[in-house]
Amino acid sequence: QVQVVESGGGMVQAGGSLRLSCAASGSTSSRYAMAWFRQAPGEGREAGAAIAWRGSSTYYADSVKDRFTISRDNAMNTVYLQMNALKPADTAVYYCAAAAVFYSNSYTYYTPDYYYRYWGRGTQVTVSF
Repeated sequence: QVQVVESGGGMVQAGGSLRLSCAASGSTSSRYAMAWFRQAPGEGREAGAAIAWRGSSTYYADSVKDRFTISRDNAMNTVYLQMNALKPADTAVYYCAAAAVFYSNSYTYYTPDYYYRYWGRGTQVTVSF
């Protein structure tokens, strides 16, 4: 079993920055692809960014490309989301998710949420005008 805990959310003005962290604990001897999903009020959940076990493979939604950066430290079992130039449209609950992968998929990231078995409880990000 793997536990996933997010931190780093909060309130910021438009144009500001926040850094989210996601710590995984428990059965972390396996390889995990990770992702940050977000869900705005009244909207569905979307993958904002995803990263393979081998951190060189990453994905960004068009809405966050060139503003957000996902990275990971496998030694620390931690994934980060650096969010710059934040907009009010980025206001959402941000969820971290983990999916165990085989060695052959070490460079694969996943965007559909059904790939992910382990989820954090989410952290609120609010961007004001």
